Amino acid sequence: MNQETIFALATPKGVSGVAVIRVSGSQAQEVLDGLTSRGQGRERELTYSAFVDPKSGDLVDRGMCVWFKGPQSFTGEDVAEFHFHGSRAVVVKLGQLLIDLGCRPAEPGEFTRRAFANGKYDLLQVEALSDLLSAETDAQRQQALHQMDGALSKIYFGWRDRLVRVLAAVEAEIDFPDEDVPEGQWRLHLPEVAGLRDEVRSHLADNRRGQVLRDGVDVVLLGPPNVGKSSLLNALTHQDVAIVSDIAGTTRDVVESRLDLNGVPVIFRDTAGLRTSSEPIEREGVRRAKAAAEAAEIRIWLTSCDTAWDAGLVELFEEARRPHDVLVVNKMDIGAPPSRSLPGNLTAFELSAASGLGLESLLAHLSDVVQEAYAFSATPALTRARHRHLLAQVACRLGELIELETLDIAVVAEHIRLALRTLGEVTGQVNVEEVLDLVFQEFCIGK
Repeated sequence: MNQETIFALATPKGVSGVAVIRVSGSQAQEVLDGLTSRGQGRERELTYSAFVDPKSGDLVDRGMCVWFKGPQSFTGEDVAEFHFHGSRAVVVKLGQLLIDLGCRPAEPGEFTRRAFANGKYDLLQVEALSDLLSAETDAQRQQALHQMDGALSKIYFGWRDRLVRVLAAVEAEIDFPDEDVPEGQWRLHLPEVAGLRDEVRSHLADNRRGQVLRDGVDVVLLGPPNVGKSSLLNALTHQDVAIVSDIAGTTRDVVESRLDLNGVPVIFRDTAGLRTSSEPIEREGVRRAKAAAEAAEIRIWLTSCDTAWDAGLVELFEEARRPHDVLVVNKMDIGAPPSRSLPGNLTAFELSAASGLGLESLLAHLSDVVQEAYAFSATPALTRARHRHLLAQVACRLGELIELETLDIAVVAEHIRLALRTLGEVTGQVNVEEVLDLVFQEFCIGK
């Protein structure tokens, strides 16, 4: 257990004038006794107290304090919390008193890192806590809590236990050749390895559902200039984020705005009009539009009533179309849709971004699509690229083992060890300092 005592200030959002200082470490009880007029009080019980300067006895503030005896605390260490009036003067005074008592300010994520080091959370649960702190929608909240409760950990620890059993059988034959270990007995475990490989592959084949829910569903607006992409972005998100102009080529860069569609975060991106241009900046805008379209989960392809179906747009749509893509005819307030028939017997949403006509139908359709494809599911899903990268390596190692032409027992053992080590990097069971640094730097001070 880390003996150094740390502290951090937290100001609850939406609670005006209230602040919390959390102290963790071996001196937490000494700090609590020194700053309060009533000592630590009963464990895990919020107690009203005066906060005083230990040297002079001067009153600093009055508020509430609570004591958590380790290991029954968030960090696994002794923890004291002080709830007080959050004025700058009180915050500065209490912070200085804590330093005088031998504490130091915490680094970003240090409280959670101590909880991890003390076995309160595994690395997957730590990442889930980070996701919960940054959750913007209900589905993101549900997914983060599900992972914090160990939904993914249970799967990966189960895989690890099965691999350990296989490795034990292999190692037994290597280390004790003269004992009563039947030769080749470890080969009986090969079907278990094959089954495990298939489970990992199936887990990876999730259409990035968990990652997309965590990061947001990318929806890109595409089409030629002046068909109303910027107007549609503003209308869909009820924000004036994109410049609207009759001048072709106004949008040069990708402009984005976020929306909560029934708990699923959606990121709408307006892009430069797709056309051939000799102007370097506009060409770069078109390149970025195509790159955004390539990375998006859903593309909305626009034309307008005051233009015919653009042959290039139709051709591009037919070549690049994905199952969730949508065709939209905008500016229905000024005319009828183009007469050209749609490719592949498709239908288009007819609307007016300016008047709002048809917007509800488009939003309802998009909501149905993202709910079906990316809404929270009780089936545990990968939430980070880090997980996906490492589990792909695990599947590869197991696949290589199964496909070995000569099952040399030493080579088999090494493949299993490597798979176990990689699986351990997912949960934090091995020494992965660089991975930990990346995970914990996402946290704010005090968490």
